[in-house]
Amino acid sequence: MMTRGERAKIFAPFDAMKGLQEALREREERHLRVARRELSEEAAERNSRVLLKLERGMEAEIRCYSAFHEVVRRGRVTEIDFTRRRLVLGEETVCFEDLYSIEITDGR
Repeated sequence: MMTRGERAKIFAPFDAMKGLQEALREREERHLRVARRELSEEAAERNSRVLLKLERGMEAEIRCYSAFHEVVRRGRVTEIDFTRRRLVLGEETVCFEDLYSIEITDGR
């Protein structure tokens, strides 16, 4: 006769297809990837004007291309580097060419 603990092991859940969920998530992520899109001259000009107004410590919202996805980031500007053409928003560095749009969100 089996003990209660041994019997419970028989009915315990298990992953019959080990790694299937992970493979499905990876496939879905690849499927959702998008190509980097080109900005119009007007959008690039608008971004340039906003970048020139932007100062360290300001709050901003950006829409950008990151790791095969279009994402929105919000945060405080910690660095603007016109030489290397990059913006640091919080802990994240974004290259100017990856910026789709930028908006100053604080009242300065």
